[in-house]
Amino acid sequence: MDPCPFVRVLVGNLALKMPAATHRGGGGGSSASGAGVHPTTAPCYCRISLNKLPYQTASAPLLPPSEEGPASCTGAFAAAFHVSKADLDRAAAKPALFAPRRTARLKVSVYAGRRGSSCGGVSSGRLLGKVVVPLDLKAAAAKPVVFHSGWVAIGKRRGAGRKPAAGGGGAAAGNAHAQLNLTVRAEPDPRFVFEFDGEPECSPQVLQVQGRMKQPMFTCKFSCRSNSDLRSRSVQSDPGSGGRNWLAKFGSERERMGKERKGWSVTVHDLSGSPVALASMVTPFVASPGTDRVSRSNPGGWLILRPVDGTWTPWGRLECWRERGGGGAGGDSLGYRFELVPDHTNSGVGVCVAESAVSASKGGRFAIDLTAAQPFGRSGSPGCSPRGSGDFGHGLWPFGSFRGFVMSAAVQGEGRCSKPTVEVGVAHVGCAEDAAAFVALAAAVDLSMDACRLFSCKLRRELSASRAELLR
Repeated sequence: MDPCPFVRVLVGNLALKMPAATHRGGGGGSSASGAGVHPTTAPCYCRISLNKLPYQTASAPLLPPSEEGPASCTGAFAAAFHVSKADLDRAAAKPALFAPRRTARLKVSVYAGRRGSSCGGVSSGRLLGKVVVPLDLKAAAAKPVVFHSGWVAIGKRRGAGRKPAAGGGGAAAGNAHAQLNLTVRAEPDPRFVFEFDGEPECSPQVLQVQGRMKQPMFTCKFSCRSNSDLRSRSVQSDPGSGGRNWLAKFGSERERMGKERKGWSVTVHDLSGSPVALASMVTPFVASPGTDRVSRSNPGGWLILRPVDGTWTPWGRLECWRERGGGGAGGDSLGYRFELVPDHTNSGVGVCVAESAVSASKGGRFAIDLTAAQPFGRSGSPGCSPRGSGDFGHGLWPFGSFRGFVMSAAVQGEGRCSKPTVEVGVAHVGCAEDAAAFVALAAAVDLSMDACRLFSCKLRRELSASRAELLR
């Protein structure tokens, strides 16, 4: 398997230093762009954007104005942007005649005030200044590059036309600008890309994508059966194959009469037909009493399993539910939580590695990205790299071998044709079976969008248990 090139742009070590003159009452009008902001009382934050990618926000700690030397490394992660091969190709393309050269631009806007937005989505903070850092992403696709590390003045334009009156003090006024410390670096982040050629409930093929080339990698088999049937199955269909009865443990007794969706499973096979991963719905998706929705307090659950010595062995557990609001324009959202089961962590309890929500109507991306969970170093060696400065070793790192970007999967909204695209970091795939586990997880997330539909809505025929029985 050959990966696709990706680049990850990381921003961190944010710190803000305000000039001492900014809180003094001067004669006449205001002076520097940061006038009136006191370092000890005004919270500040940054809005960070890269080209047309969605912006991200992060706090900017204020340092005492008396500190003269460079700021010590705060080790704080601020933002991460993931640039695909298509974006890299656009950045590297030669511009047309008389057209401006395409250059990736990272823009950091610094605001004073608390985070939030006013009506119309306009930031409620007061803009202090902006910093623009040009990025050569083509170079970063080959090796890590540090584009900026240190202090930069902000707000020069705002103070540029305001020269002091005749007399001394011109130099002091000209230097009275806020300063922002930041580190911007980019590094290669190659990934394997897989694409379902149909909806998971239609038992599709899964193709590996390499540029414009697509080749079959796995096949999926969707089924809808009872949990008792699932408990008796092993990789080799041997009911007496011992081992721990994990399915019985995680499949609780919450199955009851009434509105519920249960027994769905997706088995991933390699091209030889051998099963290499399984996503099994072991906790039914049940409507909460008096409602027609799956609540956060009573989520449905999937178990992601891998074959070990002829027996399905749990690898991770996914829980999903439906949340009111949070999906944009007042719509609902699909909440999710994914954790590694004990055997795949260094502790005796499951470790949550992803918890968020995506819009139920518009969809979004399910992602496992632990970049923000590790310190952000100043060196070119990323803190999320196994050999980086942030490597704590397997004994102390709570997420086992999971570091940095792990995987992401596109999730379509309700009622839309969904053919998930899955990206998996190269560092987390040692063999095809590793990739199959992430493919099974992506299928479970996609099917959870249907499992969490309001129970007043009818499911598609492919998800009907009665139809599945006819096909057996």
